[in-house]
Amino acid sequence: MNFLNAVEKDILNKFKEKDIPLEEVKLIRSSKKELGDYQINDAMKLAKVMHKSPRDIAIVLVNCLEETGYFKDINIAGAGFINLSFKDELLTEYVEKVINSSTKDVEKLSKEKIIIDYGGANIAKTLHVGHLRSANIGEALKRLAKYLGKEVIADVHFGDIGRQSGMVIYEIKERYPNLNYFSGKDETTWDELPITSKDLEEIYPLANNKAKNNETIMNEVREITAELESGKNKGYVALWDKIKEISVKDIKNLYKELNTDFDLWEGESDAFPYIKETLDIMNKSGYLINSEGAKIVEVIKDTDKAPMPPLVVIKSNGATLYATRELATITSRMKRFSPKEIWYIADMRQELYFHQVFRASYKTGLVPQSTKLDFYGIGTMNGKDGKPFKTRDGNAATLKGLIKNVKEEILNHMNKNMENKEKIAFQITIAAIKYADFLPNRTTDYIFDINKFIDIEGKTGPYILYNTIRMKSILTKAKEQEIVYNNYYNKPVNTEKEIILLLMEKNNTLHKAYNAKDLSPIADYIYNLTSLYSRFYEENHILTETNDKTKESWLTLTKLIKETNEELLNILAIDVPDKM
Repeated sequence: MNFLNAVEKDILNKFKEKDIPLEEVKLIRSSKKELGDYQINDAMKLAKVMHKSPRDIAIVLVNCLEETGYFKDINIAGAGFINLSFKDELLTEYVEKVINSSTKDVEKLSKEKIIIDYGGANIAKTLHVGHLRSANIGEALKRLAKYLGKEVIADVHFGDIGRQSGMVIYEIKERYPNLNYFSGKDETTWDELPITSKDLEEIYPLANNKAKNNETIMNEVREITAELESGKNKGYVALWDKIKEISVKDIKNLYKELNTDFDLWEGESDAFPYIKETLDIMNKSGYLINSEGAKIVEVIKDTDKAPMPPLVVIKSNGATLYATRELATITSRMKRFSPKEIWYIADMRQELYFHQVFRASYKTGLVPQSTKLDFYGIGTMNGKDGKPFKTRDGNAATLKGLIKNVKEEILNHMNKNMENKEKIAFQITIAAIKYADFLPNRTTDYIFDINKFIDIEGKTGPYILYNTIRMKSILTKAKEQEIVYNNYYNKPVNTEKEIILLLMEKNNTLHKAYNAKDLSPIADYIYNLTSLYSRFYEENHILTETNDKTKESWLTLTKLIKETNEELLNILAIDVPDKM
């Protein structure tokens, strides 16, 4: 149990000894620092139960609080608000204990298996800024869950089948009709494909425009797609495998730039072997029913206050849909991994669809009620006009383009003679983009302003990096000067005390972020801690302090804050450069 929770438990036990009818005690950070570090406001609530005045109850509570031995300056304000501050020696002990602890005062959760589905890149399509938040938030939630003790399996879940595959194959066939993929035979060896990832960036948009404006071409695209999905045309299957290979390599490289990685690099097509089994289970349940030639599952409930359409599982022409493959993917995951939970991180606009899929999965017995299926929707990243972020020419902005533009802007502000300037600029770029993504609530749309988010003085990734690097520099200089501090800590004063109180809140912040599946509490926390350290740095000359014990104490606190920042930045998948 972490420190604050242990204190709250001890207080609760003291209250129970005095027959105080409370089931929980929460220490609330005081809004008026001059009155105390924390507040306990339960006297008001207890007044109705105990039929006494809040102030009389507060007096009893104060006596209990004094007996715990944790506090000094316990006082009652107003009608019965209790203000209290931790003893200084307890704060000293806290710093020394945490810096030497393997758990860093963080409570772990039970080790249960979670599959997180995020990323959602489409094969043969360029990753655009709409893919950014899913990658960033999904990766950070994966790291947070692992940090808190969960067993996590991350799946990119490629869109690797469907209409875009037919369009890309159509366009390649138009350009290279003599490739043996189009011979209609099952060849022993297939031709080298004269296509690069750069070519794929323009092939799909071009084919899409052609098909949209020409019904003949669209019909051919449909035929190609059907032959590919059925596996009847071996040439199309072999060609699409080659295209996937090229595309996945490029997508992996881009995700790597975002410090994003997956355990499973699988897609919709990997669900094909499980479709028959999935449909068999659903048929046996009796809930997969015929409707105008199609197969559907009614998922509406009596408690629904908004429309809930049925989930179409098989089209009237017998073809499968995206939902069919989604359900088969769930079957695959349950058989192979038996997860306790499956999280889906995707655009908020997909919420209705996922609720349909989840309800159908439970209703037809694909998933037991004990397994949680959860959708965590994300807002969009917008331009200054408040609309989805686009390039100057009005096209959807690519992720590569966004990274390039931010990096160029950062390079303009850097010392031209700095060593490893390109690498450092890239690390700052990723930090700026990611931190901007985490600041708003997960479900909130936000405006991405390059100049705002690269500002070293603002609530930005570069600001966090700059100050963390400064902490590292101080500790490096201390080592060079052979200053030994052995994690010693002295009595806290002024800003130090505020820092330690905030360090105590780290555990609650991490669990709040986990419970809400939202990284904004962590982003806020790192900024607040970094800002406090910046003030502390301005107030004290750490390395030139003449009192050795004070200097050792300050270095210990600096080390703890640096380690905390690095720990939390790692959860957010943000790297800290050696300098900037």
